[in-house]
Amino acid sequence: MAFDIELIKKVYADLPAKVAEARQQLGKPLTLTEKILYTHLHPESPLRQYGRGKDYVFFQPDRVAMQDATAQMALLQFMMAGRDKVAVPSTVHCDHLILAETGAEADLARANDENSEVYDFLSTVSDKYGIGFWKPGAGIIHQIVLENYAFPGGMMIGTDSHTPNAGGLGMVAIGVGGADAVDVMAGMPWELKMPKVIGVKLTGKLNGWTTPKDVILKVAGILTVKGGTGAIVEYFGEGAESMSCTGKGTICNMGAEIGATTSTFGYDESMSRYLKATDRADVASLADQVAEHLTGDAEVYANPEAYFDRVIEIDLNTLEPHINGPYTPDRAFPISEFAAAVDKFEFPPVLEVGLIGSCTNSSYEDLDRAANIAKDAKAKGLKFKSEFTVTPGSEQIRYTVERDGILSAFEDIDGIVLANACGPCIGQWARHTDDPNRANSIITSFNRNFAKRNDGNPQTRGFVASPELVTAMALSGSMKFNPLTDTLTNERGEQVKLSPPTGYELPPNGFAVEDAGFQAPAEDGSGIEVKVSESSDRLQLLEPFQPIRPEQVNDMRVLIKAKGKCTTDHISMAGPWLTYRGHLENISQNCLIGAINAYNEKTNSVINFITNEYMAVPDSATTYRNNGVGQIVVGEENYGEGSSREHAAMEPRFLGVHAVLVKSFARIHETNLKKQGMLALTFVDPDDYDKIRQDDKVSITDFHAMAPGRNLTVQLTHADGSRDTFEVAHTYNEAQIDWVRAGSALNKIRQELA
Repeated sequence: MAFDIELIKKVYADLPAKVAEARQQLGKPLTLTEKILYTHLHPESPLRQYGRGKDYVFFQPDRVAMQDATAQMALLQFMMAGRDKVAVPSTVHCDHLILAETGAEADLARANDENSEVYDFLSTVSDKYGIGFWKPGAGIIHQIVLENYAFPGGMMIGTDSHTPNAGGLGMVAIGVGGADAVDVMAGMPWELKMPKVIGVKLTGKLNGWTTPKDVILKVAGILTVKGGTGAIVEYFGEGAESMSCTGKGTICNMGAEIGATTSTFGYDESMSRYLKATDRADVASLADQVAEHLTGDAEVYANPEAYFDRVIEIDLNTLEPHINGPYTPDRAFPISEFAAAVDKFEFPPVLEVGLIGSCTNSSYEDLDRAANIAKDAKAKGLKFKSEFTVTPGSEQIRYTVERDGILSAFEDIDGIVLANACGPCIGQWARHTDDPNRANSIITSFNRNFAKRNDGNPQTRGFVASPELVTAMALSGSMKFNPLTDTLTNERGEQVKLSPPTGYELPPNGFAVEDAGFQAPAEDGSGIEVKVSESSDRLQLLEPFQPIRPEQVNDMRVLIKAKGKCTTDHISMAGPWLTYRGHLENISQNCLIGAINAYNEKTNSVINFITNEYMAVPDSATTYRNNGVGQIVVGEENYGEGSSREHAAMEPRFLGVHAVLVKSFARIHETNLKKQGMLALTFVDPDDYDKIRQDDKVSITDFHAMAPGRNLTVQLTHADGSRDTFEVAHTYNEAQIDWVRAGSALNKIRQELA
């Protein structure tokens, strides 16, 4: 039986009437997105037509999920909220802190030893507040959620940007910062600007080497990393229905790479099959009874241009396998054009490592199809020419694929099986290399490939493809290999061609597992004490942020003017810095150290006008803060793209930054800044970015009069005595301005619960 079955029963019992009421109120047929959003309105947002991309709306999500890196800060904040227990079902998943180095068993043992303090904290705080706890090695958060918690028509939030993976089971699942999770766990309404809706119509059927991964790689090439910002992507059509549930999950997972709020699919037979296979026949039975309400109305899909803000159509019959990269997940190449691109753009032609698995592509179907290639290769006398690793998505997946001989198929030709964790996908990878700074190429079935993302080397060209394509290319050792057309030379000197992959959607003998790794919370946690040592360098209790005063935004100094792409990896790196995710003071020492300073083209080198010396960014910020000088950060387009990590907002806040002024924000990061009581501002005229000099004093002259829909005024006082003045925009509503006045959203929650 499923977790939280009574909650699911209630959602489905209420669904028909709620959908009918929403359809009547909106006066039109409904997309699936609208059905889920309008049936999850919080009482503070009464049922009415809300403007897409305009109106802020309060929602009531069904559940919360947190991974261990973000859960630390989220739960440290929740401890300050004044509640005895979480208000909605919530879970913690230990998947981010396991370093991939030699193999699953040794890597997990080392992680349990090195991270024992953090794991003990997360286990104890979960036990106390009624939160389900998934132990290290249990699996990656998004795979665990898909296997255990996701249900069609539900709404959830998660403190990881790839939470949308649950859209593969028909949810609206949205990645958020920890402060948003605190809202929902504390029983408060959760706020989101009503998203636009992009429809993707899939016709035809996948065939040969083409996979669901290629659908999202194609979409990313069309929409780019910001084309989905402020929108939910809804997939439909015969092509959508022909794909597996986990394949749908892959597509939704990588919707984060186009900036989408989330992505989703309507309920169909593949979802029913998956629910039954994962011991949730009870959920499938309930969903079958309300199936018409768990997908978009027929009129919508028959005439999509009338109901979606944008419609994209992809013919799966003609779709080619794709490879996207390097350095950005939206630079898309069909496989037929990739070899020429390697030459044209001078990508290092030797493929050094192929990595499959991760939260994006670690389902039974993914691994079975890739293993089919490995078995074919062994039969034809081939072995991997590149280093090759496999990351199962969960202990249930790992146990099942080991039982079915899938893991041994990789190991038989020198593949390495890693722990059920994020590992190299998030930079938790002790890579075997003779030169950590050498230009090189790797291909992964992961979701994200920013510079230094996987191994810390800015010269690593990371490319993203399907597990099947990664496996085939690792057998060749070449970036130019096209398995659809090219042959390989085997150990007998023969020319052989790989056969197109096949595999089972679900295990023919069912899933199996001895210990899934779940720890249920105590029924009564009132007697449980959560301890955090004052001498710890990994965990630190939080102090409330103080409200920004008007005088603090006068004569601010520019901490850094970031040039070009500035993701959350640039603002708050992962990798070894994951160690300090529960210690705000320590992790703030990585604040913006990866951003390129527009004034000298260097990273982690900025002039400080108190010392008149170049300093590391965190050191300069600390110097300004300790001398009572306010600071502002300036950036370009899609600032804060990438992970949901709220540390990228909390660190500059802790170091005394009061405002971030950019050409445009990524959605989650803008929200995170607001939650921490900061000013997230955008240039009305993007060219004003060029007016800001490194020695300027920057003032927001009308901060005291901040109001919804009203621009603010920035005044630059240059070192030569001249001045520039221009308007900047913001998207704060009245409630969000209250967060700023209170010092943070958490401060406001605590005031309301007092």
